[in-house]
Amino acid sequence: MKYKQNRSRNLFCVDELKPFKISRSKVQDYLDCPRCFYLDRRCGTACPDGAPFRLNTAVDTLLKKEFDAYRIQGKPHPLMVEHGIDAIPFAHPDLDIWRANFQGVQYHHEPTNFIITGAIDDLWINSDGELIVVDYKATATTKEIQLDDSDYKNKLKKQIEFYQWLLRRREFQVSNTGYFIYCNGDDSKDQFEGKLEFSISVIPYTGDDSWVEKTLLEIRKCLECNDCPEPGKSCDFCKYRAAVRKHLGCLE
Repeated sequence: MKYKQNRSRNLFCVDELKPFKISRSKVQDYLDCPRCFYLDRRCGTACPDGAPFRLNTAVDTLLKKEFDAYRIQGKPHPLMVEHGIDAIPFAHPDLDIWRANFQGVQYHHEPTNFIITGAIDDLWINSDGELIVVDYKATATTKEIQLDDSDYKNKLKKQIEFYQWLLRRREFQVSNTGYFIYCNGDDSKDQFEGKLEFSISVIPYTGDDSWVEKTLLEIRKCLECNDCPEPGKSCDFCKYRAAVRKHLGCLE
């Protein structure tokens, strides 16, 4: 993990008139732990970064190239045909910007004066003219790939819902149904031989973005407060900090 020193940029200031940028990942940070979010966006002390998932990034990049080839042709990808999905990859001049980290799809949310951003993986469009949010995922498991109610999978669902909300605010027609393209690495082979094979699952998900507006208003209220909020119930960082304070108190 890489620790970031206190910073003086990208901090929320109550009296600032300029819109403040909030990304999808930061919204999730708030949902995970309001205290860690506050320390990051108000105080300038972020939690340490996790290790980068380079293999996942490689899978994302290759899938984008593959779907882009069909996007240029205006034809459905074979996975769409196989799963009976009435859609083709969506072509738009801003697609590369919408996919880029630190840029993404952007929208000025006037009630909070936030610039809301989110970098998508892909968009399809169905015959009704509705955009379909698509998220690529890479994993390696012997278990069946499914959208259960685990904390991790619920975060993935919120990710799709957030993008649906964001695109609707940009006045696009958006389908309630999004898709996860799950690439599952096969480790059952006898030898590696310099390659990793994947099975691909296409999993539909019907989103409900009604939580987003309420959450943004909560985030604004949180950032405006001069008192640090309570930690998230399952926040490991806050549990660690509390344990450290306890032990340091014994040593002083």
